[in-house]
Amino acid sequence: MSTAVKIPSFNRHGVWAIYSAELARFKRTFWQSLVTPVITTSLYFVVFGAAIGSRMNEVGGVHYGAFIVPGLIMLSLFTESLNNSSFGIYLPRFTGTIYEVLSAPVSALEIVLAYVGAAASKSILLGLVILATATLFVPIHIAHPVWMVAFLVLTAATFCLFGFMIGIWAKGFEQLQFIPMLVITPLTFLGGAFYSIDMLPPVWRTISLFNPIVYLISGFRWAFYETADVEVGISLAMTLAFFVVCLGGVVWIFRTGYRLKT
Repeated sequence: MSTAVKIPSFNRHGVWAIYSAELARFKRTFWQSLVTPVITTSLYFVVFGAAIGSRMNEVGGVHYGAFIVPGLIMLSLFTESLNNSSFGIYLPRFTGTIYEVLSAPVSALEIVLAYVGAAASKSILLGLVILATATLFVPIHIAHPVWMVAFLVLTAATFCLFGFMIGIWAKGFEQLQFIPMLVITPLTFLGGAFYSIDMLPPVWRTISLFNPIVYLISGFRWAFYETADVEVGISLAMTLAFFVVCLGGVVWIFRTGYRLKT
């Protein structure tokens, strides 16, 4: 006599409830969240585009002002993804409401989809706002729009997963800013956001290849101008590898209950 295996159904209502609650927090500061990247992007163009661009006409056959656009988008995407997802999961831990979420009829996968999905949605929106703002300063041509969107979504999801782990790991608000400010931001500036690593001496170019941010920015820039510091296939592979590592870290957190159930 055979027994049927019951496959648990996907709780879309629970996912939507968490997802919409996270977006509601974003909507309360919607205009402030949009104005900030617009002002920041404008300042970057004034400083880098005008001051440096006047002395550096082209990089890899691309006008310098247009060349830095993918780097600007990635810089904001990294920061916003980490901050949105880390704060989104840390706040329930801080207030104690995380236990209500854990006791609700939602699985670990559904919890991650809701929190990470909401953070990624906000980050992608801000990335598109920066792209729209950049078009006011320089003409931008996207050679591969599908690949551009793919790199944008994959990078946002990856750093949201990474931020989710930071939010679980952090014991205070100070630790929430530790990795984004002291690790990710310096690696982004050293990862070719505003220059090509081909411009560096051979030794420093080799050292730069150990920076994972280089591959993310290079692949994203290739989608715009078909120019890259490393081969696009390698960039995609490194981005997927980073995503898998972060996903594995989140799976481990829920399997062990690390700082969730204690």
